[in-house]
Formats: sequence, structure tokens, C-alpha cells
Amino acid sequence: MQTILEKLNIKSVNFGTSTGLNAWSSGEELLASFSPVDNQLIAEVTKTTFQDYQQVVEKANDAFKTWRNIPAPRRGEIVRQMGMAFREYKSELGKLVSYEMGKSLQEGLGEVQEIIDICDFAVGLSRQLYGLTMHSERPAHRMYEQYHPLGIVGIISAFNFPVAVWSWNAMLAWVCGDVCIWKPSEKTPLTAIACQYIITSVLKENDIPEGVSNIITGDYQVGEWLSSDTRVPLISATGSTRMGKIVGATVAARMGKSLLELGGNNAIIVSEHADISMVLVGAVFGAVGTAGQRCTSTRCLIIHESVYEKTISVLKNAYSQLKIGNPDAPGLQRAPGSHQQPGSGAVQPGKPAGVDRDVRGVAGGQAWGVRRQCRVTAGENQPQAVVFHVLVTPVGLLQLFQLSDQQRTRRSEARPPAQHIDGLEAPGGHQPRPRIVRHTVPLPALDRNEKRLMQGFFGEVEIAEQADQCRQNPSRLLTINLLDSLLD
Repeated sequence: MQTILEKLNIKSVNFGTSTGLNAWSSGEELLASFSPVDNQLIAEVTKTTFQDYQQVVEKANDAFKTWRNIPAPRRGEIVRQMGMAFREYKSELGKLVSYEMGKSLQEGLGEVQEIIDICDFAVGLSRQLYGLTMHSERPAHRMYEQYHPLGIVGIISAFNFPVAVWSWNAMLAWVCGDVCIWKPSEKTPLTAIACQYIITSVLKENDIPEGVSNIITGDYQVGEWLSSDTRVPLISATGSTRMGKIVGATVAARMGKSLLELGGNNAIIVSEHADISMVLVGAVFGAVGTAGQRCTSTRCLIIHESVYEKTISVLKNAYSQLKIGNPDAPGLQRAPGSHQQPGSGAVQPGKPAGVDRDVRGVAGGQAWGVRRQCRVTAGENQPQAVVFHVLVTPVGLLQLFQLSDQQRTRRSEARPPAQHIDGLEAPGGHQPRPRIVRHTVPLPALDRNEKRLMQGFFGEVEIAEQADQCRQNPSRLLTINLLDSLLD
């Protein structure tokens, strides 16, 4: 790894603020990057200060005045050269992505290929910035439309795709005549430093002004500077839904534009007619791919009771064959994944990372796995009780819910009162009223993270004390609102 770091010009301490060829820091606070593979400190990066940030924005504004006037095909040629540079460093950058983020080596290399591919796409786009021409009501006149660049594009990227998401934004922005300020995740700052180094030769050879490609590093506060800055007309942010709500509101408050790619909790609904072999591939890859840390990772399986046991059986068999460990290990299916604190989530090199424990988790709550078996209470105008299983395993948070035919039955007498939704008008003036089915589930305990996870699946989670029994046997109730469409 040391050889790779040297090729990418990564030192033990690196400047975290850059406007292209120039990099500096006016502060002394450092951001450390640890590898989730072996818990080793990779390198450190100086955090961007507010003074540094102001210099970056000023330099970007100056560069935009020059960059926007370069013909689009010429800008595309520069992006093409960047793509060639990333081809040259694909192996080294892919290994760094894998080592710093924790995904498999193959996925790390694939992410660099994403950069190369978007460069090729952007080159073609640079000659296709079309505009319409239109007739005018005035004699001897024609009207036409022409797209103009916005200015500075702020890019806030997440840890799980530390370089690909940046390239999707930056390459397209550059051919359109915009300049970019990139704030990478504080968990993966070194990959950003490496990307900036890779394109420096292209910037230098083409005499590109300082400020076209900029990097700022730090925690959420640096992102707040970028989001609230009226000099940055567009913010493209990738991350959690919670973060996206903050960024979206901040940018909207100043009448700016935002592109938000946010995390979600995806469910696979398995009906009694499902092809289980297809379910197996989709569920396992969806939960395990990118170490289970993709924004589209599968978090939940909703399984019909008639195929529940069969589905669990094939999943157990598949999970028992997963190889988890060092990204460099041959035949690896899952790397250790990223982590928040040094020392957590690491996998010993060459060790299978507790495959047996993962299987026992899937089988029913031993070791790492947590299985809750809860009975949904039947209330007035609600289906009969049904047991569902909640399963949390270290290989992608995989939750299993078992649905019965009773839940699928849609009888008018079983419908609770309809709920009015403003702003939705059905044909003929009728207001659509989706049925909300409320289930109350007694749980022995529900911590903040579990509650947040359930909120991601079902939208509303209420915690309340059981009214009659709390004095003798305190417990809590989990109330879940399910859209009728989930049960059909």
C-alpha cells in the first residue's frame, strides 16, 4: 500500500485545500483516515479553515470567467485527457478506494471505471449542447435558445462511492462551462487528494487557470459553508436523507439549486408466485454489494408466508458461502465496509470474518445476528394476528417480514377510516384515499437506532407505554403505519 500511496502522491500529512496545482492550509487541525481493513492509519489531511474556504471560492469565481469562454468542444478535449489519466492510474486509485472505504477490490476498480466512462460520455456531450431555433412573429427575425453555465458547482460526496459520484458531477459541469468545489466525505479524504493529483498534469499541460477544480476537506461545518454560500448557485449533495433535508432547505432558503442523491431503505416483496432463484440473487447482492453500504442496498424482505421457509433456507445457504475479509483476498464477496471510529468493524487480513456467525444470525439470532419475533395485535377492523421476524445481521441490515393471506385480503368491512390527502385529485373529482393499516407491536426494547431504521421502512414509528400493564410489567409499543399497497 505504501508504494500505491507514493504513486498517488499521498504523504503522511497532506494539504486538504486545493485550487488545482496549488494546495495549502492556514490551520493545523488534521483529519485522520483509517482503513477499515486493518485499522491502520493511512495518512492525515489538513482541514479547510473558513479563511481557506473564502480563498477557494474567490479563485473559483475568477476561473469561471475564463473557463466559460473556452469553447465547449475544447473543454470536452480536456475532460478526455483526464479520462486517459484515470486509465493510467486505474489500478492504484482502485486499490486506494478499496483500502480507504472498505469495499472489495473489484468494486474499487469498478468505481474508477465509472470515472473513465463518464469522461467518455462528457466528451460527446461537449459537442451536443444543442438549443432550439424558433420562428418569430416579427418579420425577418428568428429566435433561438442557448444554455449558459451556472458558475460554481458545489459537490458534497459520500463515503460509499468516494470518487465516482464526484466525477458524475464534475465532468458534466466542466464541459458545460462550470467550475467545481468538491467537499469529499471526511471518512475518505485521501481518494479526493489522489484524484486532484491525477488531473494536475492535464491542468498544467493545457494551461487551465487555478480554480476550475477545487477541493475543501473537513466535517459537516465545511459543507454548511458551501451550502449557504450565495456565490455557489448549484449544490449537488450525496448522503443520508437527514443530511439532504438540511442541505435542501439551506440551498432553497437562498433560492439556489440543488441535486440530492440520498440514502433509502429498499424492500424486496416476495409473493407466493416469485422465482426464488431470482429472489436469491437480488436479495444477496442487494444486501452484500458495496459492503451493504450502497444507497440502493436491500434492507428489507417482505415475504409471503407460503414461500417464507423456502426463501430463508436458500438465503441461509447463500450466506454460508460468502467470503468476508481483506479486499485483496481472492474470491472475496464482501469487504469489511467503512466505519465511524478507528478500531470498529475491522477484519483481520485473510480471515473469513465470522461467516459462521453471520449464518447463525440469519438462522435465528445467535452471535452477531439479532432476531425479534413479534406478534401483531389484531384491533377493530384489522386483520388477524400474524407473526413477523425482524432480523439484523452484519452483512447488510436484512429485515424479514412475513405476510399472510389474511393481511392481503381487501374486504370493505376490514378497512379502517380513509385518510384525506390534500393536493391529490382522481379522475371524475374523486379524492384517492389510500388505506392505512395500523399494527401495534409489543417490543421489549427499541433503541434510537432501531427506531430510526423502522422509520426508514414505514415512515411513522410511535413509541408509547402500554396503558394497562405498564405498572406491573412495563413495556413499549411499536406502532407502524403501512400503506395498503404494501399488503396487496
